[in-house]
Amino acid sequence: MPAGVVIAGGYSTRFGDADKAVAPLAGVPMVRRVADGIEGVIDELVVNCRNAQRSAIADALSDFSPSVRFAIDTVPDAGPVAGIRTGLAACDHEYAAVVACDMPFVDPELVSYLLNRARGHDAAVPRFEGWLQTTHAVYRTDPMVRACDDALGRGERRTVEPLSELEYVVIEGSDLRDHGSLTSFENLNTREEFERAATTLAGDERL
Repeated sequence: MPAGVVIAGGYSTRFGDADKAVAPLAGVPMVRRVADGIEGVIDELVVNCRNAQRSAIADALSDFSPSVRFAIDTVPDAGPVAGIRTGLAACDHEYAAVVACDMPFVDPELVSYLLNRARGHDAAVPRFEGWLQTTHAVYRTDPMVRACDDALGRGERRTVEPLSELEYVVIEGSDLRDHGSLTSFENLNTREEFERAATTLAGDERL
């Protein structure tokens, strides 16, 4: 199986003072929900984060299996392109599923489908509601690391920039709906979004 990379190094400026990566969503740290979501389709987890986050994230993942490896940002808050690059560079696998830490409803069936579609290509990237979901995608590690390096060298911080150097497939429309839940793409950036998701989860868990 491939690796999984969780991107958690951002400063969560829209979330307030707390680190949303470890914020308890209905009692479970958000990064743990993401890790649990992809656990069945990976055999190694790499977490990209800042050094100051490592201890709290390690606690959240203390009993997680498979193994967890940390890829620490050398330059804090250099942006998601740098985070993806750092996470992928720490992988020992040809392919890796990359998921942002604020996507707690990630669907393993959808990730598995993306992994299958990526074979023979440099990446499989979903397009949802008109946007390429570059932090919910599968990449061939070495080409994407090189493409990220090139993008960062040009001063480009948008996560779509490295794709210009890759041979990738776009997954959209019925392909997404037929192979998983579209809630997989829901990301929680604000306290309001977080509280709504927590209320929904609490209601579901009472059923």
